[in-house]
Amino acid sequence: MINVIWLLLIGSSITLATANGTLDQVSSEILKSCESAVEFVFRLVGLLMLWSGVMKVAASSGLTESIARIISPVVRLLFPGVPRNHRALTYICLAVSSNILGLGNASTPLGIKAMEELQKLNKRKDTASDAMCTFLAITTSSITIVPTTVIAMRSLTGSANPAEILSTTLVATTCSTVAALISDRILRQFSDTSRVTRRR
Repeated sequence: MINVIWLLLIGSSITLATANGTLDQVSSEILKSCESAVEFVFRLVGLLMLWSGVMKVAASSGLTESIARIISPVVRLLFPGVPRNHRALTYICLAVSSNILGLGNASTPLGIKAMEELQKLNKRKDTASDAMCTFLAITTSSITIVPTTVIAMRSLTGSANPAEILSTTLVATTCSTVAALISDRILRQFSDTSRVTRRR
């Protein structure tokens, strides 16, 4: 649907420009915008590589594992159906701690492994379990301390203090995670999996 909307916007713009005799101006602006976009991406890549390197050093130093150990009691509380020493909890802790540090690229494969392990515990293979839904809610809302991408974009656009959003980002992402968990608990009451579990 979004592709249709974009097609209509672009088509109507070209049609109106042709009717008004300003097609040359539209073409010129399109070329300038494309050039600006490419330049912005190249500059952004450099800054992202820098921040990713810094975060990679933090991860290699054991900071990710340390955070994982700190949050493990909370994770066990959020996933009571997962056995205490199961590998799924390890991957969940590592994925969440990577998100906290802004290591999105590192968090993705860890999240996939966590889902694979949770699927092994899932008795209904064609339906996401409550634990899988909770994990998805946590990772998509994700508490973040260092938003590397946003800091890089603010730096490129001339911000005097690109990192000043750290505190507001932490508050905003904490609120989003709390809202996601509350929604998860409320909606869980209406899931077929929960009803089957309560009957047992």
